Amino acid sequence: MPTQASQAALNGLWDLTMIKWYVIPLLAIVIYIYVTEMKKARETGNWNAIFAGLTVFGMDFFNETWNGWVFHFTNHSAFWTTPGDTALRTMIGWNIEIMFMFAISGIIYYHTLAEKKEERILWIPNRWFWAVGYSVFCVFVECLLNIGGHLVWEYPFWKLSFGGVWLIFLIGYFHFYVAVILVIGMKTDLRKILAIGLIYSVPILMNVIGKGIFHWAY
Repeated sequence: MPTQASQAALNGLWDLTMIKWYVIPLLAIVIYIYVTEMKKARETGNWNAIFAGLTVFGMDFFNETWNGWVFHFTNHSAFWTTPGDTALRTMIGWNIEIMFMFAISGIIYYHTLAEKKEERILWIPNRWFWAVGYSVFCVFVECLLNIGGHLVWEYPFWKLSFGGVWLIFLIGYFHFYVAVILVIGMKTDLRKILAIGLIYSVPILMNVIGKGIFHWAY
């Protein structure tokens, strides 16, 4: 039986009457950031900031999709649910505010990196140092959201505990930045584009199967 949080998180899924006006300036900000980065990329030939942004968003898209599948197959709860107030609920654990945040978080990560990938911080390659750093920060914010009741964790292995926090760190965020490191480390833009296409193709196919063919609600 679905949990109370699951039922609340599914209530109003893709209900456009929920949209609030603040979505418009947030959308404009995201578009502005990408347009600005595209202008820089055309001038320099370096598209890595865009690739980083698309990679993180694609990885989150995959995470939110398999999280929805967990709810469908258990008919109890996803690993995380977002039952709180939102301007648009898109999946059981996803909303428009989270989507906007992840749309630009990869760009933020990229611009934190040193120009030379060999540069180290505390003896750690800077790309990996910041991957760990941003993942820790994201877990910290997620814990605050959980304490505030905005992000609900149901399963004992995915809770505010030592073991649970490590799982959230590894599966929830760290692999997002690992994916960015791998993508921007590829030698040609074509390979980077193909890699990003693969990242998106998996959740798109999963949603076509789950939502499009079988009409699963998640």
